[in-house]
Amino acid sequence: MFQKILIANRGEIACRVAATARRLGVRTVAVYADADAGARHVRACDEAVHVGGSAPRDSYLQAQRIVQAALESGAQAIHPGYGFLSENEAFARACAEAGLVFIGPPAGAIAAMGSKSAAKALMERAGVPLVPGYHGNNNDADFLAAEAERIGYPVLIKDSSGGGGKGMRRVDRAADFAAALASCQREAQSSFGNAQVLVERYVTRPRHIEIQVFADQHGDCIHLFERDCSVQRRHQKVLEESPAPGLLPERRAEMGAAAVAAARAVGYVGAGTVEFIAEPQADGDLRFFFMEMNTRLQVEHPVTEAVTGLDLVEWQLRVASGERLPQAQAALRQHGHAIEARICAESPEHQFMPATGTLHRVRWPAHVEFETSATQPRVDSGVREGDAISPYYDSMIAKLIVWGADRAQALARLDAALSATHLLGLATNVAFLRRVVGSRAFATADLDTALIEREHAALFETPPLAPAIVAAAVVAHVRAEEAARQDADPWSRRDAWRLHGSAERRIGLKIDEQALEVTVHTPRPGTGPSQLRIGGQICTFASLPLGDGRHELQVDGRRCMATVLAHGARLAVYTEAGSAQVTRVDPGAARDTAADEGRLTAPMPGKVVGFLIRAGERVQRGQALAVMEAMKMEHTLTAPHDGVVEELLYAVGDQVAEGGALLRMAAG
Repeated sequence: MFQKILIANRGEIACRVAATARRLGVRTVAVYADADAGARHVRACDEAVHVGGSAPRDSYLQAQRIVQAALESGAQAIHPGYGFLSENEAFARACAEAGLVFIGPPAGAIAAMGSKSAAKALMERAGVPLVPGYHGNNNDADFLAAEAERIGYPVLIKDSSGGGGKGMRRVDRAADFAAALASCQREAQSSFGNAQVLVERYVTRPRHIEIQVFADQHGDCIHLFERDCSVQRRHQKVLEESPAPGLLPERRAEMGAAAVAAARAVGYVGAGTVEFIAEPQADGDLRFFFMEMNTRLQVEHPVTEAVTGLDLVEWQLRVASGERLPQAQAALRQHGHAIEARICAESPEHQFMPATGTLHRVRWPAHVEFETSATQPRVDSGVREGDAISPYYDSMIAKLIVWGADRAQALARLDAALSATHLLGLATNVAFLRRVVGSRAFATADLDTALIEREHAALFETPPLAPAIVAAAVVAHVRAEEAARQDADPWSRRDAWRLHGSAERRIGLKIDEQALEVTVHTPRPGTGPSQLRIGGQICTFASLPLGDGRHELQVDGRRCMATVLAHGARLAVYTEAGSAQVTRVDPGAARDTAADEGRLTAPMPGKVVGFLIRAGERVQRGQALAVMEAMKMEHTLTAPHDGVVEELLYAVGDQVAEGGALLRMAAG
């Protein structure tokens, strides 16, 4: 076993690798960029080396700098995590040339599977079924458009060398092909340094099922069963589970054998994932096609750990140090059911636009960290309260993993864990994940990669949390704050108390962008409960503070538990029924939006990729106006209202701060 390794990554995967290394008595070296100087993964390791600026190209993609850091620190091996340099053939070779062990497959295997086009050709020769399409090297736009016509629409354009949904677009008609191709190539070039793409038939209602494989240096290769990753947004995974619902045992064995054959074909060593597109058949069975092989550990590897009880990072370290696989295929079993939810800084209601900002308050459910099999939820995260989510890296905040004896129990545990996950400071997808988990389609395992689009009405048009509950929780929070101040200084009391008679107090709230005025009527002691007046609604109200922001509420005689987390004037209210974002405002303040109506502003920091209109052009509400790049993805911004574009305020390639005006518009 190694004595010291360098972890060439950041965030939760760096923390994850460090945890296993610590358990095995292996010392660790972190690398960090400017933006990560105080990051959790830096503190999780025994040593840390600064490798450059905040942008990945200036730090985490600096292969030679990282190799030098490993040599100077005395590390014997480098664990690449996933993303960044994890599937970089040149980096794997550089490690070997420097006398360092690359904790991953040989450079030749990365090269063979690193190009989706080359990998598909290899699989075709090996007899693995492929989705019909063009997998060659000719990337001339006119040629690819002709190939798309030959294949038949809808088609899927995919980058040839990366993953994570970047450089991937579904195209339904020929008129949209050229623009989608250009966008895919830009995104692939930006993320992976390679604009090569392939074109395939878009499989209708596909499921995404992948097989975890492991091989050692002694010729042994096994699979650790499957993961279903069908629930996706923007071609990026949202929920992953194992076993795959409805997968027949004989199909599981067939897919596992195909995955092992694929790994053997390239002389694979270490952890890898062979991904398949599965097409439902009329008889309920699944027909599968090879999609790609990821030559690294996957984000969703904890799902496999939960159902097998194995530590895959430990296996990686043992295999890389020359040991044999710890178990043979015949000894492996799946136990129970596990589901992983990716918690991201993003706004699902705004086309999953990534969010940046500071995590002012962080509350996880009672959980364990990095345990491979546990009945309690597991949280893998690389952030802490007070950390910032920057525009330089992926938007994922954490992974929440639950295990159950069966799928129904796992679903119930995941919903309970998500309801107890409280994050304040920026937009997240936690509430959206709860809606997906509770949807009919997911609950009944009616799965495919378009589930979110297919169930749009149920997932995005749900009724908000009742204003009375939100107002009661906020008032309870305000009272608890004032009671705490009174204990320290009775002259700071501001609860509208009067020696004789009742009192009224107005509180202005903005609940999920809706402005409300709440009047709190406090009667004389012993004469009845308090009342809340919200518009034309009146309800009785009582509260009992439980500490740490938790309150027991009684609203019109109905009991409700609520947690309120605050940062300045911003509050977040969490209940079993849902959550709401709240801002306290001056009830008398006039709303003035005139200054914003004439601008299209950047929703996050990023780079201007292009404008789709010119100054002087008339546009309609919802029309695409500009394309920005942030968090390694392209985002199209649309017109907030009808009008005329008066002036473009940035040039292509310019960096824009969050809230920066991209152009000026005149209404009309």
